[in-house]
Amino acid sequence: MTILAVFRSRAQCMDYAGRLYKYGVAAQTVSAPKEAHIGCGLCVKFDSAAIVRAQAVLRLGKYSAFRGFYKMEFRNGRASVSPWQPTYR
Repeated sequence: MTILAVFRSRAQCMDYAGRLYKYGVAAQTVSAPKEAHIGCGLCVKFDSAAIVRAQAVLRLGKYSAFRGFYKMEFRNGRASVSPWQPTYR
């Protein structure tokens, strides 16, 4: 599953992507999917396996424009975007 980190600020989005890279998370800055109707037009995309590290990097940066994590899945060839909720065991 793919996770999107959504921000209201392009500058903070770009900074977060750079910090993820610095901490070993393979992430890309991409256009926010139109299905999401969220954010500044950009978001940071990464694999869900890196969510713990991504959350830690987010806390270190103190990003005021952070809007939330969203999961992106493809169903029948269409992107489905919804808020990501952590699952605890």
